[in-house]
Amino acid sequence: MGNLVAISDLHVRYEENRDIVRRLRPAAEDDWLLVAGDVGEMSEDIEWALTLLAERFAKVIWVPGNHELWTPPDDPVRLTGEARYEYLVGLCRRLGIVTPEDPYEVWEGAGGPVVLVPLFLLYDYSFRPPGTHTKRQALDVAEEAGVICTDEFLLKHDPHPSREAWCRARLAATEKRLAAELPAGLPTVLINHFPLVREPTRVLRYPEFALWCGTEATDDWPRRFRATTVVYGHLHIPRTLHVDGIPHQEVSLGYPREWQRRSAEPGRLVRVLPGAVVER
Repeated sequence: MGNLVAISDLHVRYEENRDIVRRLRPAAEDDWLLVAGDVGEMSEDIEWALTLLAERFAKVIWVPGNHELWTPPDDPVRLTGEARYEYLVGLCRRLGIVTPEDPYEVWEGAGGPVVLVPLFLLYDYSFRPPGTHTKRQALDVAEEAGVICTDEFLLKHDPHPSREAWCRARLAATEKRLAAELPAGLPTVLINHFPLVREPTRVLRYPEFALWCGTEATDDWPRRFRATTVVYGHLHIPRTLHVDGIPHQEVSLGYPREWQRRSAEPGRLVRVLPGAVVER
């Protein structure tokens, strides 16, 4: 009987990280893999990594990170905003990879049955610094601290008027779908690139970066949608937090300069089910 395992933030533009991806293997032939975003930025890098993983694991479920949604100036795929996301969904479907736009899969293996819920929700600048009440105030504080996310330059939001408007649209559509399509009574694993609650951002070295890390609108989603665990990435701080008794597992690899400082073996797949053995 296989395991449900996860990883995120592979950032394969770094050769050291590509080497780790080349070595990733399932422990059993029926292992399923959750990929919680930030595979890479360049379309060919994303395709390379996802193709390799799809060939090795019995099933792969992917959600986009902010880096996949960038439109780098030297990427031959010039699509922006929602069109780039749709391109990535199409790529995944050609590879047999499940996306946030596909029917929810049910994990029937050890620890199941549970519904696997890949999410694409973005952020809305609501994780603001203390004393700020608007996006503009929060951005001013971040800029004064020397913190600015590259999303502001490379993550386009068309046809939506802003990233937060895109986030609101994703929240509304996803909430409607969850209400209509979740099987009654089954627990879930919620998979999103960004944390669903603010607690994981409290330990950021630069707390102003929390602006680009999620939305307060999902604070109650783990409870409302019966999460047995939440899987996320983005922060490059792999660990497990329990919020309202629910484990929130960050499964990121991160940049070489980050994982090279850790004692744990880099690129170790995090076992989500059965059990959670993810403390690092």
